[in-house]
Order: sequence, then C-alpha cells, then structure tokens
Amino acid sequence: MPQSLDRLLSIMATLRDPDKGCDWDKAQNFASIAPYTIEEAYEVADAIERNDIDDLRDELGDLLLQVVFHSRIAEEAGHFAFADVAQAIADKMEARHPHIFGRQDGTMDSERWEDLKAAEREQRGETSAMDGVATALPALLRAAKLQKRAARDGFDWPDPTGPAEKLVEEAEELRQSRTNEEREEEAGDLLFAAVNLVRAYGIDAEKALSAANRKFEARYRAMEAMAPRQFASLSLDEQEELWAIVKRESS
Repeated sequence: MPQSLDRLLSIMATLRDPDKGCDWDKAQNFASIAPYTIEEAYEVADAIERNDIDDLRDELGDLLLQVVFHSRIAEEAGHFAFADVAQAIADKMEARHPHIFGRQDGTMDSERWEDLKAAEREQRGETSAMDGVATALPALLRAAKLQKRAARDGFDWPDPTGPAEKLVEEAEELRQSRTNEEREEEAGDLLFAAVNLVRAYGIDAEKALSAANRKFEARYRAMEAMAPRQFASLSLDEQEELWAIVKRESS
C-alpha cells in the first residue's frame, strides 16, 4: 500500500514539475480543479448507487487523485503536504472517538458527539450555528443542513403543520410575483420550504428527489419506447395517455 501511494504522489509531482511536467496539470490551481473534485465525488456515489464494485474502485482512485492534486498544489505553495492531510484526519478521527482509542470510557452517544463537534468549531473560531456548512454543497442538501443547524438551537416547527402551511404560503407568493427577480426569489423560498416540510417528516430531501428523478426518467423512457412514432411529434393528449399507461404499469 505505501508503495502504491508513494508512486501516485511521485506521478503528481512529475506532472507538476515546472520543466518536464504536463502543461495542463501545471496550469491548475485549487479553484480550477475544484469542479472536478466535486464531479468525482458524485461519480463515486453513482457507482455505489449502481452497485458496480469495479467502477467504485476506479472512481475512488479518481477521487484520491483529486486529494493528491490539491495537496501537491498546497505543498508547492508552502502550506501543507499530503502527509499533513492524512495526519490531520487521523488526529480528528481519534479525537472524535475517544471511547474507541482509549481516551475516555463509555460509549459515544449523540450528545457527546455534538459536544466534540462544538469543541472543534470553537477551535476554528466558528461562532454561528451556520458556520461550517459548505457553500459548494448542492442547494437542496445545503438547505437541509442549514435547517438542521437551526433546529439544534430550537428554531424549528414543532410538527409538520407549520412547514405545510408555509409551503402553501410560498407557492402563493410565487404565483403573485411579477418580475423575474421576484419570481426567482420566491421560487427559492418555495424550494427551501419544501425541504423543511420533507425534513419535518424525517425524510432526506436529497435522497427523495434523487429517487423521484430516477422514477421520472424511467417512465419517460418507457413512453418513448411505447410511442407509435417520435414522441415529440405526439399531441399533449397522446403523450398524457402514454404517461397514464406507463404510470399504471409501473405502480
């Protein structure tokens, strides 16, 4: 294992070498490769969703390359190296599991876990409950995380009734909006309220919407396959008839 990792680190160092390296790799910085890092993380999740173990191995390798890439850029700038990244996460995992690594007796319950997380945030100088929620997260996932942070402070509806009423209110405000700017703002409020309602029922909004996406895609493909001619050339009534058939058969 160490030899394989050393080889990867050496390859990245060569690719970034000012004289003999790859022009593309040398031109990259944290910001330019950040989108690739996010993409690779999603491809790992996709391989897991498809239960493709061979692909998962490859995608994890691609994701590891991103960590090595960022670490190399940081090392060149004198910030930190890959070993520092590994050391930092190892220290963090031991600190978060004192009951496992001999620093404390007993088991880890949710209250003690939150105390540890709170101590880490305090060490980083974070003072708001909103601190530390990554801005690069998908908007739906970030909305849920922000709401959970607020709920930990008691700022939450006691039951789903409040979020349900708020969703209706936001839908009406979107209907009444007049300008594109107003519509965009109200649309955001509506989506945020929808996440809040789903969360009130204990449902992961990101997971639920992903499942709905897969269901819609499968049904649409089924309609295309069933259509007597090109699907786009059908009238809306004909398309809806196919939709009803596909929906009934897939239920």
